[in-house]
Amino acid sequence: MIILIFFIAIWYLSLFMQTFFHHRYAAHGMFTMNRTWEKIFYVFSWLFQGSSYLSPHAYGILHRQHHAYADTDKDPHSPRFSSNVFAMMWKTKKRFLDIEEGKAAVESRFTKNLPYWKGMERFAASWGSRVAWVAVYTTFFILFASHWWLFFLLPVIIVMSPVHGAIINWFAHKLGYTNFKVKDTSKNFLPVDFLMLGESYHNNHHKFGGRANFGKKWYEIDPVYWVIRVFHFLHIVKLKKNNDLNYM
Repeated sequence: MIILIFFIAIWYLSLFMQTFFHHRYAAHGMFTMNRTWEKIFYVFSWLFQGSSYLSPHAYGILHRQHHAYADTDKDPHSPRFSSNVFAMMWKTKKRFLDIEEGKAAVESRFTKNLPYWKGMERFAASWGSRVAWVAVYTTFFILFASHWWLFFLLPVIIVMSPVHGAIINWFAHKLGYTNFKVKDTSKNFLPVDFLMLGESYHNNHHKFGGRANFGKKWYEIDPVYWVIRVFHFLHIVKLKKNNDLNYM
């Protein structure tokens, strides 16, 4: 039971940072925050993503490229150009690392107004940090796993952030329903998104790329949007004017 609770906690805490900080803040700039809060969320990203930490700066570039080139040969992670989900994940990993390490030529339009804390990004993405997190996870499993099969969850925790990305970038371009006609294959993977905290409303997001609320129909509840509204009320973030607080 302890391991399952731990897995679920890591699943949602890691996912929250990816959708809130990396996706909606870094990539799309749906809201603003001051430098202090930005650094706090950088630290939270490292704590919650752990061994699968993603650079918000590189993520922002990669995701902007995905929107600009969706389902074309320039898309960094389109199912159309990969034979299976693992091939797509490997291709995405290589593109991500090239961006992170400055090896890829990136158009200036993809780099504007991105968060970048150089020291923190280098530390959090270092092999030392990643190996340390793997050691922490493994030790926790050794101490608390009550059945051998629970160890199958350990590799998922180690690569949690790429797993989250693969679920949306593969399955939400293959399975689900559409509310809007767009120029790509994006779909809403789940009608009630209990699994991906609003990220699976992918068709809605591709239609309204700047909307902080990924839901559109009454049953498409986006829980992270409501957290953002609370943060806005508490003056932790400031939703931009094009993100109507009453939009549902």
